[in-house]
Amino acid sequence: MNSSYQQLIQNLEYLKLKQMICHLNETIDFSTKNQLSFVDTLVKLTNYEIDMRERNMINSMVKVGAFPHLKELKDFDFDFQPSINKQQILDFTTLRFIEENENIVFLGPSGVGKTHLATAIGIAAAKKRTSTYFIKCHELILQLKKAKMENRLDNRLKHYGKYKLLIIDEIGYLPIDREDAKLFFQLIDLRYEKKSTIFTTNANFKDWGEVFQDSKLANAILDRILHHATVINIVGDSYRIKNHLEREKENAGVLIIQ
Repeated sequence: MNSSYQQLIQNLEYLKLKQMICHLNETIDFSTKNQLSFVDTLVKLTNYEIDMRERNMINSMVKVGAFPHLKELKDFDFDFQPSINKQQILDFTTLRFIEENENIVFLGPSGVGKTHLATAIGIAAAKKRTSTYFIKCHELILQLKKAKMENRLDNRLKHYGKYKLLIIDEIGYLPIDREDAKLFFQLIDLRYEKKSTIFTTNANFKDWGEVFQDSKLANAILDRILHHATVINIVGDSYRIKNHLEREKENAGVLIIQ
């Protein structure tokens, strides 16, 4: 005949409560030693299961976000980019802007950290179980074009429209023809004042008419993006060039030593 302890293990296995099984003995010992009540013991034991499920949920949310890398704000060198207000960026990670359905635009030349910052805010949102998705502008356009050709554009727009935070990276790096610009406008219009979007771009707003090859459409897009938005204009050197020069310096140092 099974003991009560063995029956408990079997019950937990049946319920697939793996963490409770793993921590059962130590919890019983702790409870006995500290004379915990039955309720306090159950709370302690179930917390192990909940903590693991929360971690798994967070990892899943981050994975679904499709981020290009897992760089967070702690990995960003604010000293190298003094034009950025660190406290303002930290405030974005509280997700107040999402509650207000506001946008963020990171504007600046290549390599200054726009994608890093956008990704870091996105990861912070995902970790707080906010539905988040990252996509490069060129890939987004390709996906919308394909959906239109397959007569499923509405579903694809709804897919990108559902995320509480959508990150659209690298606007302006590649030209967008007028028909594709119309698809992009539909998505921006769908999310307008309903959901938050983070944009990164190397193109000044006055040049968006050339990017989208239609000044009126570009103005309509900008009007909806900037109506409720914070623009972070990053003026500084490229991290990539900085890292390249540092590697060259290190290599030169090795050669001198040899």
